[in-house]
Amino acid sequence: MGGTIRNLLCLVLVMGSLGGVAYGQFAKPDEAIAYRKAVMVLNAQHFGRMGAMVKGEKPFDQKAFSANASLVSTFSRLPWEAFMVPGSDQGNTAMKPEALKEKGKFEQTAKAFENAAAELNTAAAAGKLESVKDPFGKTAQSCKECHSQFKR
Repeated sequence: MGGTIRNLLCLVLVMGSLGGVAYGQFAKPDEAIAYRKAVMVLNAQHFGRMGAMVKGEKPFDQKAFSANASLVSTFSRLPWEAFMVPGSDQGNTAMKPEALKEKGKFEQTAKAFENAAAELNTAAAAGKLESVKDPFGKTAQSCKECHSQFKR
């Protein structure tokens, strides 16, 4: 694992282990932006690994797929409060101001992603490529929905 990815993973694991204590305690908007970017980079890395298997670019490895699905499911629950920090729609971010202005709609799309990632994680435990294709597609679609509405 590369140093950058390892550092990001450590950041996410530390923040995630603090649970509710860490959430909502970003002193500056830049801290919230950095946190959610780290989560999204890790999420994309692990989701991409599963995508390569689903697309047939790499052989299906149930153990690796399941491990990645578990991480994506965990990551799916981490970044949302960091999106709600006032001012975190400004600066070095791709977040549209609509995320803060339309909080209920944003939270709904975030929850859809969490639910889809949990379903994918459950399907991955079944151990069959065919059982993960539909949940993988639903999870990918939930990402696209949120990005199309709330990402520049």
